[in-house]
Amino acid sequence: MYKLIKKEGNARRGEFVTVHGTVQTPAFMNVATCGAIKGALSSTDLKEIGCQVMLSNTYHLHVRPGDGLVRDMGGLHKFTGWDGPILTDSGGFQVFSLASLRKINEEGVNFQSHVDGKHIFMGPEESMQIQSNLGSTIAMAFDECVENPAKYEYAKQSCERTVRWLERCKVEMKRLNSLPDTINKNQLLFGINQGSTYDDLRVENMKQIAELDLDGYAIGGLAVGEPKEDMYRIISAVEPHMPADKIRYLMGVGTPGNIIEAVHRGVDLFDCVMPSRNARHGHLFTKKGIINLNNKKYERDSQPIDPECNCPVCSKFSRAYIRHLFKAKEMLAMRLCVMHNLHFYNMLMQDIRDALDNGTFEQFRNENVDLLDTRI
Repeated sequence: MYKLIKKEGNARRGEFVTVHGTVQTPAFMNVATCGAIKGALSSTDLKEIGCQVMLSNTYHLHVRPGDGLVRDMGGLHKFTGWDGPILTDSGGFQVFSLASLRKINEEGVNFQSHVDGKHIFMGPEESMQIQSNLGSTIAMAFDECVENPAKYEYAKQSCERTVRWLERCKVEMKRLNSLPDTINKNQLLFGINQGSTYDDLRVENMKQIAELDLDGYAIGGLAVGEPKEDMYRIISAVEPHMPADKIRYLMGVGTPGNIIEAVHRGVDLFDCVMPSRNARHGHLFTKKGIINLNNKKYERDSQPIDPECNCPVCSKFSRAYIRHLFKAKEMLAMRLCVMHNLHFYNMLMQDIRDALDNGTFEQFRNENVDLLDTRI
């Protein structure tokens, strides 16, 4: 259940109540694709860096170790040791981005596993069954992710198919939640808005899925290479048609500046692999902009990554030491940097919430939207 606390313009400060805890929004979900953050972070680390929601991947966990195994182990919460909310994405994006051979029809998608080449079929019912086995707090509807740019007519057909698939997802989830042996009988379902970069398709699709009265609504198919101006335009076009009493999620976004701009346009929830991926290569976020620890100028730098940061890394280690770890190819370099970047993102969201609480979000936006995305 989403509760709107206050607004500043279109920006929303709220709470999202789930069976696994209450999320203060706007919030960033930390991406644990296979049940762990790449860079050797565990669920206990996530607590320490202020994470509220963990996101795991339906497709990857279905392929390995198998959702049946996760179910037998008590579901994702017991399996990973994380007791807060978990969102599982539907597998749709991975099917369309990773599968080299795939065939789409009305029933679903036939494709080959990227791990062992095994033939797999996934449709709306299968995606819901896998996510039910995982026992996540929030399940995402199975949708088709089209490439950007997509031809208008194909994008239109894809939108229509995605709505039909969403209706099947809703029916199947209701059935699964009613079964006596279901791990999480309170599993929530979010629908996904699609329509490439065509405003009219996006708006029509949003109107259709809003009628299904789901637990939350996501905007998908953005942040896949289109200019950020296109993304902002689409959010602004879709937002008036998103139910005001439901949580709103922008999938796969983004940089600190992207997040600030999307909050400004009315979005509540975010996820992105970029902060952890960049951290593993020494690209780190600070209150003054982005630094690259591989640069020689940090070789004798005794400062923490960000002198204004109170994360477990910045309170103990210097830029010089972490740079040395990278040069020595020590795994600890990646672990420390991923921990810092995710802490930075979780604290960015806290700063955004504080600014909304204080009625100073627009000032915060003006001061930080460009600064935080600047490379030093």
